Amino acid sequence: MSGPNLKGMAWRNIWRNRRRTVITLVSIAFGTFLAVVFTGMGDHSWTKMIDLAARMGGGHVTLQHPEYLDKPSFARTVKGVQAKARRAADEPEVHRTAARIVGAMMLATARESSGAVFVAFDPAAEDADSLAVYDEVVQGTMLGSSSDRGIVLGVKLAQNLGVVLGKKVVYTLTSKSGEIVSGMARVSGILETGAPSVDAGLCLLPIDTVREILGYTDDEATQVALFLGDNRDSEDVARRLGVELEPEIAVRTWSEVQAELAGFIAMKVSGTEMFELILLVLVAAGIFNTLFVSVMERLREFGIMMAIGFSPGTLFRLVMWESLWLGLMGLVAAVLLTAGPYYYFNVHGIDMTAMVSKGGAEVAGVAVDPMMRVAIFPEHAVMIAAAVLLTTLVSGLYPAWRAGRVEPVETIRLV
Repeated sequence: MSGPNLKGMAWRNIWRNRRRTVITLVSIAFGTFLAVVFTGMGDHSWTKMIDLAARMGGGHVTLQHPEYLDKPSFARTVKGVQAKARRAADEPEVHRTAARIVGAMMLATARESSGAVFVAFDPAAEDADSLAVYDEVVQGTMLGSSSDRGIVLGVKLAQNLGVVLGKKVVYTLTSKSGEIVSGMARVSGILETGAPSVDAGLCLLPIDTVREILGYTDDEATQVALFLGDNRDSEDVARRLGVELEPEIAVRTWSEVQAELAGFIAMKVSGTEMFELILLVLVAAGIFNTLFVSVMERLREFGIMMAIGFSPGTLFRLVMWESLWLGLMGLVAAVLLTAGPYYYFNVHGIDMTAMVSKGGAEVAGVAVDPMMRVAIFPEHAVMIAAAVLLTTLVSGLYPAWRAGRVEPVETIRLV
């Protein structure tokens, strides 16, 4: 003889008090909605910032001299960049590689001078997908070749130097051998990114021209930038390449090269996780209250069920089934509540331009996109759903245990 249909009994039980059940489902759905939206905002924003930082600097993974990060110097270089780039490109997650020379220099005109950070690259081998500022030229044109004699300046840097298109700029830096060297270039373009520190302190130069001035070979640079389809693969790629290339070459992830940005994102992620934990506690409290009150209202009923042969374990499972039904229906309600707003936030977003300070906002030299959108990672959505369901089940443990502890003789006498 088969046992009682606990699933069906639990389903009927939770609808005895429809108002209480609906309120509980709404609380689960709204809490899940908030968790999904805030997590999705973070996933989208941090991914965009990390990708932008990678395209502004050394990629998602950077190959560089082991001492370069702590003691930047043009004497600490990567030799054989072409072979190392080809090896890195063999990794399935690596979509693109780029050899660059990055460092600090002094720029001067007849009247003004200013310090700046430069990126020397091959214009024929890169575009906006690997160099974020490539398409940000608002005046003039981008460099034409790796041996071009031009220079592209940030808009604020050009203003500080008092130069316009076609004017000459002298740049001074320290060569590979430690000597002070200089070069001259004409301003071929002016770029504007919206990040104040970038617009005031960045310039672009052709890599072969800089190699000649610094005394580099044609196969030498300060870094090889690797670009991935997903920044979350950085650790795995760096570990695999590190086994082969270290200790001759340091293989560093974006979080090591961009430590300030990584720290900012970690702080924000921790804040989001704390917020979600608070939401789970509130949802758990609501579910616990619903189940506990329901059990206390049915003590006499449970006593009768015990008297006719129900075991404590059966009553425990019955209440846990009620808890599971609440969790599953809460997730269905959450999907229905979240689908519309999620689609809108994902496609259209929220324009936060009015809240951004004049001149743009940035974090660690990376411009903040004023358009806020939502795009949650699938695994994070699964984690939120699992956390909500687990919270629902945990909330039902004590009420279920209490249901199985009733004394038939005592509870049947209750009016």
